[in-house]
Amino acid sequence: MTNRVLIHRLPTGVPGLDDVLGGGIPEYSFNLLAGGPGCGKTTLAHQIVFTNATPERPALYISVLGEPPLKMLRYQQQYSFFDTAKIGPSIRFVHLGQEALDGGLSKVLNCIIREVDSTNPSLVVVDSFRAVMRSKHAELDGEIDLQSFVQRLALHLTSSEATTFLLGEYLENESDNNAVFTVADGILWFYQAVERNSMVRKLQVVKMRGQGQLPGLHTARITQDGFQVFPRLAKPDQRSFEACPPKQSRLSTGVPALDEMMGGGIPAGYTTLIAGPSGSGKTVLSNQFLLEGGRVGERGIIAIFEKRPNEYLEVTPHGEEFARLVSDGKLEVLYLRPLDLSIDETLVALRDAVIRTGAKRAVIDSLSGLELALAPTFREDFRESLYRMLGSLTALGVTVMATVELTDSFTDFPLSPQAVSFLTDAVIVQRYVELSGQLKRLISVVKVRASQHSKELREYEITAGGLRISPDSLEQYDGLLTGHAHKREPS
Repeated sequence: MTNRVLIHRLPTGVPGLDDVLGGGIPEYSFNLLAGGPGCGKTTLAHQIVFTNATPERPALYISVLGEPPLKMLRYQQQYSFFDTAKIGPSIRFVHLGQEALDGGLSKVLNCIIREVDSTNPSLVVVDSFRAVMRSKHAELDGEIDLQSFVQRLALHLTSSEATTFLLGEYLENESDNNAVFTVADGILWFYQAVERNSMVRKLQVVKMRGQGQLPGLHTARITQDGFQVFPRLAKPDQRSFEACPPKQSRLSTGVPALDEMMGGGIPAGYTTLIAGPSGSGKTVLSNQFLLEGGRVGERGIIAIFEKRPNEYLEVTPHGEEFARLVSDGKLEVLYLRPLDLSIDETLVALRDAVIRTGAKRAVIDSLSGLELALAPTFREDFRESLYRMLGSLTALGVTVMATVELTDSFTDFPLSPQAVSFLTDAVIVQRYVELSGQLKRLISVVKVRASQHSKELREYEITAGGLRISPDSLEQYDGLLTGHAHKREPS
């Protein structure tokens, strides 16, 4: 029986990237970071280097025909991961611009080998590797061709037990029959998607030998903390494997009459959609759901998009109660309205808040605002992304309530825009209707999965205390949803 060799993985120091890679960067691997200019390759490489370099395990950063180290560090030092104390003892910077211009591949290879042998680094970065290929001697050098250069470089760095990163500005169609892509153990491809006025960074793990990585394109963002990745598929949290709340347990909405209509409240762990036109009280109802949680000792979170937290607390009827819950640590308000937002960023923010606070109730107010905040490139996959987000939250044992704007129509009975209602376990619909020359509000429970519920249409009002549903049935009326409501003739 052959003993298995366990491969140590280096943390990247990039939030979300280790999950995408399948556990980090394999030690002693030969990796390529490829993509167009401005995608974040250099920032990511520095972040990895500053995370892992120590005096005992130093790093060697080699720049070729690009920015000299002094200029590069002038910009990189603005990131929070930058540590001036590591330059010298832990990280050595070398510029081979003149060697590349004068001697081509042979001289560059000899310089890299000499530097590696003299410093014995654990990490090596060559930035920009593509510049070596474009130097004036790259095609004229008779001593060594590209294939030999890449193979000899990879062999020497791997045998020196160095984890290597080559940075290059490549296009996707340049990967065919390219020695670099063949030899590399790992390939990370960087993209910048530009659509209308929006620009979004994305990352794909094209290849990572010996470990399973998360497939697909993952949203990325560069902030003052450096590079950050938002995985398409969230890493399962330990809470995901704990026993889910029993479905027979119910959570009160904060409106007793609505609980009765739903057959006893919202089943724990369900997702509930509140759909209705502007001014129908969707936010008021979602607020009551959170306030009821606070009354029974259940922490909550709410994600808002249209207003800032202080503005939101000022306009909601329950602003003072909300403010007390926030100050007591029982409620967290997440304001998610940056430009070019992605569902994955939203999911990470919500998951982190749930795990951090131990929340049992979550409100998204609203899905319409979330869709508007998304970059155009993400709106096409809104339903698929929403499905992933809701599934990840309920896997944490959270009961989710989401609101969505619905345009009143008296020719059909829409439950949600873009047909997202099927993604939720329960649907509550609010409508306007004209009765006796007045505009009235109606509420109905359209579905509660695997549960009996009322089929009635009930009139309700929005009061200082929240939603108040009339106990009276409207069974004496016909045509309430058609715009031509009339009392039924007595039989």
